[in-house]
Amino acid sequence: MCIRDRKEPSYHMLPGTKILCIGTAGCNFRCRHCHNWHLSQRPIEEMEYVYNLKPEDVVNIAISKNIPTISFTYNDPISFYEYVYDIARIAKKKGIRILWHSNGSINPEPLVELLKYTDAVTIDLKGFSDKAYKNSSAKLSPVLQTLKIIKEKGIWLEIVNLIIPTINDDEKEIRKMCKWIKENLGEDTPLHFSRFFPAYRLLHLPPTPIETLEKAYKIAKEEGLNYVSIGNVPGHKYNSTFCPKCGKRLIYRIHFSVIENNIEEGKCKFCGNKIPGIWK
Repeated sequence: MCIRDRKEPSYHMLPGTKILCIGTAGCNFRCRHCHNWHLSQRPIEEMEYVYNLKPEDVVNIAISKNIPTISFTYNDPISFYEYVYDIARIAKKKGIRILWHSNGSINPEPLVELLKYTDAVTIDLKGFSDKAYKNSSAKLSPVLQTLKIIKEKGIWLEIVNLIIPTINDDEKEIRKMCKWIKENLGEDTPLHFSRFFPAYRLLHLPPTPIETLEKAYKIAKEEGLNYVSIGNVPGHKYNSTFCPKCGKRLIYRIHFSVIENNIEEGKCKFCGNKIPGIWK
């Protein structure tokens, strides 16, 4: 458990506010690049610190510290679904928003049930081929199904694509992914291209070249996606959010820190264009 400034890639949800982050041990994926491997790839018995909190305790912490959002992160919330579900139900009654950051590999029935108590979801899309998903010992199709269901249920959705050299950096694959997102999820679905750094079992690979991220950004914009960003490159121009109508900078970020927010009442301050997301 950790209280922190908003450091989840959910850029269109209450920017600049704090979140209460909850995670545990274990995961349903085996990503060779996982930077949280010390949690996700180990059993609970090996954890040095464990908080024994009831679901209502978690919600009460958020309330007592005036934190508007509880986020399930660090490892996949699917791994501790029942706990997430119980917290989400209580939080909904108390006016606390629920965000979860997931790989999206979950069956439709439990997904739909959890979405009843969910405000926003960030999905890590590991690539756009089963070849890319072999790096996570998983498959692509269940994740695509999850993305469609989240969109159909009207839950705010953002996507992160960690670009890993030789794993999922093929430009044709990136273009195919962007086309699918626009056609199935809509042009206003935020897509975050994130920079890989050597971790866990991929220590032999180099960090993602910034040029690769910029090419991916260009592809996404060419395919008509309105909200595209580059992550894990603090200070990069496209770490910020821009208005698709007038082109002016809406949210100025340095990494995850919000320096300036020019969204007022859900609209661009400069041209009045409506910006989709959760702003209050």
